[in-house]
Amino acid sequence: MISPFTRKSMLKDKVMDLVTQTAILPLLFGCLGVFSLLRVLQRIRSKAYLRNAVVVVTGATSGLGRECARVFHAAGAKLVLCGRNVEALKELTSELAGSHTSQGQTHKPYMVTFDLTDPGAIAVAAAEILQCFGYVDILINNAGVSYRGTISDTVVDVDRKVMEINYFGPVALTKALLPSMVKRKRGHIVAISSIQGKISIPFRSAYAASKHATQAFFDCLRAEMEQDGIEVTVISPGYIYTNLSVNAVTADGSRYGALDKNTAQGRSPAEVAQDVLAAVGKKRKDVILTDLVPSMAVYLRTMAPEIFFRIMASRARKERKSKNS
Repeated sequence: MISPFTRKSMLKDKVMDLVTQTAILPLLFGCLGVFSLLRVLQRIRSKAYLRNAVVVVTGATSGLGRECARVFHAAGAKLVLCGRNVEALKELTSELAGSHTSQGQTHKPYMVTFDLTDPGAIAVAAAEILQCFGYVDILINNAGVSYRGTISDTVVDVDRKVMEINYFGPVALTKALLPSMVKRKRGHIVAISSIQGKISIPFRSAYAASKHATQAFFDCLRAEMEQDGIEVTVISPGYIYTNLSVNAVTADGSRYGALDKNTAQGRSPAEVAQDVLAAVGKKRKDVILTDLVPSMAVYLRTMAPEIFFRIMASRARKERKSKNS
């Protein structure tokens, strides 16, 4: 038989449970509602930020650059497509001009042809870019070249070539367009770097060095331009299924001409382009677009460098053995 005291205690517990549930559930649903509302507002702001924005994309003729051109065009941006291949630029411009989207009004792209390794051509191209719409809202520094080879066999001219395309070219174009952004107190610089700008792997020395330099430069730029309202985003993807390895330069400067296994298993450029679009729309400052293992390697390099170095040395031995077998 339950005593009056026990019965009273049980009743009290039930009352407390009821009060707790009635208090927590509305609070929980309220928090979910606020979170959902914030996400909707962020999505609206992102779309508004990109719609009618003047966006310059370098390396737009293939791979990630081509897909970025497609997604930014679909988002309603006014594009200026840049590259070395005139015919490829014309083909892409024609494709986009004839495409239709359910997201709203689109604009016919402009195209500017130039070589990032030619400083004089960059200055002329920057002036031509500004003539298209009178200003630039977003510059996406995407053009680049990869590298395969051993440090001991690589001639210094190859290191210089990779740095010229991946680092000095984007820096020169950024500096050429930056004054117009500062004058308007508005602009957004995007650098498509690589996870190899945060960690270095064997037989990619020239490429990793150029991407480390890219990371450092645009980190500095972000801090210096904050007072002028200029946004800076550095995006570091992992492997993407493009022709980057096929077109990579080797130790003697020749074309690598092969699709690496890791590259072949990489993410599709269309998927990565969507992530780039989202990162730019949200004005994110530093974005890593890789699987779990490369992301963990970045932290391992900082938290346990000796372990990271041993892993990279082991990788070098395995790759060397594989090539010699």
